[in-house]
Amino acid sequence: MNNQPHLIPADAVKGIASGLLMMACFTLIWAGIAYGGLHGTAYAWGLIPFPVLAIAFVINGISLFRIAGHFPKVESEEDKAEEKKRGKWFGIVFGAEGLGIFIAINVVINIGHPELTIPVIALVVGLHFYPLARVFKRTIDYYLATWSTIIAVLGIAFSLNHTLSQPNVSAFTGIGIAVATSCYGLYMIYKGQELQGLIPTN
Repeated sequence: MNNQPHLIPADAVKGIASGLLMMACFTLIWAGIAYGGLHGTAYAWGLIPFPVLAIAFVINGISLFRIAGHFPKVESEEDKAEEKKRGKWFGIVFGAEGLGIFIAINVVINIGHPELTIPVIALVVGLHFYPLARVFKRTIDYYLATWSTIIAVLGIAFSLNHTLSQPNVSAFTGIGIAVATSCYGLYMIYKGQELQGLIPTN
């Protein structure tokens, strides 16, 4: 019998499952923002992969919740302390992200550039991946942070210099961040499949 599942706590499996559900939600939100910019154009059909991926994230997330029972509930004291520390910093980063979005929106509105609302939200979202990379010790967060930040900065630039119309800026930014959340979701599916492979068959 393969005893590898006992090395991974059930909470870790549920964490990936929860992450998949979150990525499904965020992917739909950003794809919806993109759709708002592309509505009425033939390009809107190009957004179909995003809801398809969101459905896949939900299905895989539910599957992981179901198999979590095959993994031990008890962790070592060291693991519990580390998980508590990660949870604390995740809460701090998440809270800072919400505060940052609130401040960013108010700043652009008060300086007379409400059209920058979507790009600055994307900027805060992109930047929040950097501390998460350290909290969860995941290299992929650095890539997603850099990608999302570049998309946001370009969105701001395209809006200020009128390279793109406002709807197109929303579409550009929405698609860019939806790509990031989709990649994150696909990464979580990959990690989830690795965990499913650790379940003993006898």
